[in-house]
Amino acid sequence: QVQLVESGGGLVQAGGSLRLSCVASGRTFSRYAMGWFRQAPGKEREFVAVINWNGGSTSYADSVKGRFTVSRDNAKNTVYLQMNSLKPEDTAVYYCAAGFFARPSTTSYAYWGQGTQVTVSS
Repeated sequence: QVQLVESGGGLVQAGGSLRLSCVASGRTFSRYAMGWFRQAPGKEREFVAVINWNGGSTSYADSVKGRFTVSRDNAKNTVYLQMNSLKPEDTAVYYCAAGFFARPSTTSYAYWGQGTQVTVSS
């Protein structure tokens, strides 16, 4: 069992930056790939980024490539999402998730956090 808690969301102007954090409970964090997803009102949850178990491989949605960076610190049971050059269309609730495979599909992840709101004003 893994419990995930996100933090770092907030209100930021377009062009600004935020760093989201996701802290995992338990001693098995390093076994999991960690994904970031987001869900805007009235839309389906969508893939943002994923990092494999040791941080050696990452993947991003085209919409965030070059602006967002995912990283992890296994010693701190924490995964991060650095978001730069934010746009109003990045406004959503952001979720972290843990799974055994670093894939962009929500069905690949067994554990989810409660989400953190990111709002980008124009």
